[in-house]
Amino acid sequence: MNKFILCLSLLLSAVTCSASPVNNDDITLYFARHGETLLNSFNHVQGWSDAPLTVEGKQVARYLGAGLRGIPFDRFYSGDVGQQRDTLKIVLRQTGQALAEVTELSGLRESYFGSFEGLRNEEMMNASARVLGFKDQREMLSEMKSGKISIRQLQDAISAADPAGLAEDYKQVKSRVHAALTEIVESAKKQQDKNILIVTSGMTIMNLVYELTGESVKIKPLENASVVKITYSKGNYTINEPGTLKYFNDGKVLLGK
Repeated sequence: MNKFILCLSLLLSAVTCSASPVNNDDITLYFARHGETLLNSFNHVQGWSDAPLTVEGKQVARYLGAGLRGIPFDRFYSGDVGQQRDTLKIVLRQTGQALAEVTELSGLRESYFGSFEGLRNEEMMNASARVLGFKDQREMLSEMKSGKISIRQLQDAISAADPAGLAEDYKQVKSRVHAALTEIVESAKKQQDKNILIVTSGMTIMNLVYELTGESVKIKPLENASVVKITYSKGNYTINEPGTLKYFNDGKVLLGK
């Protein structure tokens, strides 16, 4: 999903579900997108399909890990597919926590794209655009750029366009991602965790943010190793950093490469 995800992102300004003051009970969640995969590099659709990280993808994960080194993480999560799992392993080696326990949750997988899996992204996007009444993906992405098309509408269009009828719709993605988020937060409350690192995928992150905010997606790069920082406080979620590469960039400086 590389080039497609690169053309979609979260709002540039910090978006909040509720403006809640920082307090000692806050839990900070760092959602990081995995490194580039082989399918990403060929601009092919990758949801639940597994593919190894490329050389560049592994390097990006190293930079991300180095940039996150100073944060005292209490818990680590990833989806249960290779690119998510392998990215977190590399990150943990860079943070000096290679032996840390990792919890894998299937709810953190990327959206499932049904029979589009493995095909070129443009095939899926053009088919989805036609469902929404557009000539092609270019017209649809232009509307997304203006905020007129939401990630929910796109997810449902992909589902409707899948000839096999297997691709997930927004409700299905929302259900499992929300369940994973609830599990993470409830565990953090019990363990008194303050900082959680979660490695997942681009569309999953965007669906999550839309669920928490109801805000439409706008065009802006959400690149591999981008981080969305979310604070949980007394039942409310605040989006503090809606897709930043600062941890990756900091790590690149630290590693000097």
